[in-house]
Amino acid sequence: MNTLIYKRILCFLSIIFFATSFAQTGKIEKANSKYDKYHFIDAREIYLSVVESGYRSAEIYRKLSETYYFNSEYEGASKWYYKLINEFPNDLVVTDYFRAAQCLKSSGEPNGAERLMKIYKENGGTALTIDSYKNVADTLFEKGVSDKLFEIDKISVNTEFSDFGPAFYGNKIVFASSDNSENEFEDKSVDLAGWDKQPFLDLYQVAVDDEMNLKEAELIKGDVNTKYHESTAVFSNDGNTMYFTRNNFLDGKKKRDKDFVIRLKIYKATKSGDTWGNIKELPFNSDNYSVGHPALSANEDRLYFASDMPGTVGMSDIWYVDILGEENYSKPVNMGNVINTVARETFPFVSTEDNLYFSSDGHLGLGGLDIFVTKLIENSHGEIATFGEPINSVKDDFSFIIKEGRIGYFTSNRDGEEGSKGDDIYQIWERCEITIQGPVKDEDTGEIIPNAEVKLLDSSNNEIQRLITGDDGLFTFTLDCNEQYVIRAIKEGYNPKEEIFETPKNPRVIEMPIVLNMPLLLKVADPCPPNDLGCKLTLQPIYFDYDQSNIRLDAEIELAKILAALNKYPELKINIESHTDSRGRDSYNLKLSQRRAKSTLQWLLDKGIAKNRLTAKGYGESQLINECSNGADCSEEQHQLNRRSMFIIKE
Repeated sequence: MNTLIYKRILCFLSIIFFATSFAQTGKIEKANSKYDKYHFIDAREIYLSVVESGYRSAEIYRKLSETYYFNSEYEGASKWYYKLINEFPNDLVVTDYFRAAQCLKSSGEPNGAERLMKIYKENGGTALTIDSYKNVADTLFEKGVSDKLFEIDKISVNTEFSDFGPAFYGNKIVFASSDNSENEFEDKSVDLAGWDKQPFLDLYQVAVDDEMNLKEAELIKGDVNTKYHESTAVFSNDGNTMYFTRNNFLDGKKKRDKDFVIRLKIYKATKSGDTWGNIKELPFNSDNYSVGHPALSANEDRLYFASDMPGTVGMSDIWYVDILGEENYSKPVNMGNVINTVARETFPFVSTEDNLYFSSDGHLGLGGLDIFVTKLIENSHGEIATFGEPINSVKDDFSFIIKEGRIGYFTSNRDGEEGSKGDDIYQIWERCEITIQGPVKDEDTGEIIPNAEVKLLDSSNNEIQRLITGDDGLFTFTLDCNEQYVIRAIKEGYNPKEEIFETPKNPRVIEMPIVLNMPLLLKVADPCPPNDLGCKLTLQPIYFDYDQSNIRLDAEIELAKILAALNKYPELKINIESHTDSRGRDSYNLKLSQRRAKSTLQWLLDKGIAKNRLTAKGYGESQLINECSNGADCSEEQHQLNRRSMFIIKE
């Protein structure tokens, strides 16, 4: 055999092995360490030749479909899945319907895809439900906000009056709300700083269930609520300490400034049982200016607030004090003229990720008070960013809070009357930011598989992302919540694997290992011997009836692959080796295998292959490929691996 012919044969062998692993056509792969690299030809040509010769089976249609499908050539795959489903309805597996539906989606046939998906589900096909996860932290600051990322709804406990200032309190939300009755001020001459003359505000609490639904609101118990306004609370992590805003009213006495205005102050309350008491005024309050809207840092060593105290840049600024002990605080510190403007900065909130959220009508926004955010860095802060729509609007938007799990609340008068009477509380939750990650592993050994190709596809079969795993075998994808996806993993020498799954409704990090398995033949002969054409073609076992040597129809389909290869490469010569399992007498098995080898040879001769290109020999049970020798307790599947025909390339 001349060198050119030999190289062509080697190239062809590599083509077949590569294609049965469903790797992409047109790539370059090393066929053998002692040979040069060759361009691969798609092995589907062999399968197409077999079909064109008149051979049909569910297995050959499925293989043809998958050579297109796993290369994302969905129009070609649709043709062969259609033939598979219509010609062999009794030989289908449930994934055939799913993959056919995906192909139709990509080919612009949604009605056909929907019909097949219905059959897929009726036959037990279902997406993997994700219930193993860990929560991820607040990243609102890092990614910004858009209407595609968040959903916003008014909460159910809003009233016809002012409702605002939500705060987290365990599994509850505490907020300020006006009494539903038409109360008027006790003294109409009294000027209350910070609110319109409307029914007084009290602090309420409402439980939130696992589905983010709110129960019935109830008044905070204890001495917190008075006949004047109370609002904007913040709670310690242990739930036993509350800081809140109230008009300048303590122990039944109200105090005014020189203009007879009752200012705002921050008070501290302590919990005893289920009630709040021991109300104390914070030492940096004053009768002459307002201090309100407290916010605790994540580690509770600093208290932020809004005030118009001396040193304020504008109408009100964001300030803070360090908490030095039970009743000891540092002097107030203004956060500076990068955050504070000549207008209003108010309603601070600090998330667990040390993001400071506040409202301002001095920074550039959409109108009225807008919500802004900055990252707190030691005694400084980062760049100030605005949310934009849909959180901000042309009206007033303020008192934004958010916690781990990315559920948040804020106040806005966008849908109501001008002024505080139109204030309502809105719930906000993030739609997306599911992270799915895991290693690609070998099913039998559990070992990591590097250099595997992993693709992520959406429910319409559009490829979103693909990657090649590194030495650690890991992949990571970022997905939307409450959507269906498909992950496909492909690696030479392994069967391809698909995982169909639905993401949960709330943000999660999901661990999902992808486990690949080898074809049975490769498990006992890994990799295929370089001269074993049958192994490289992943032939199904060539079965014979008991004590018979005639070629059955199912065996003809496998032999048609060998015939197609011989026709494509006229210089190719092979030796047919026939083997049996260990059951029966050794001498009988030897004769039986010889008859079957010759029967196989004769089939190829009858198809026009020249006799000088073929030889045949039977080996009986002398070359078992596993431990299933005489008397061994083996399964039918194990015995089947020995009952094989091999097609060895003759050098």
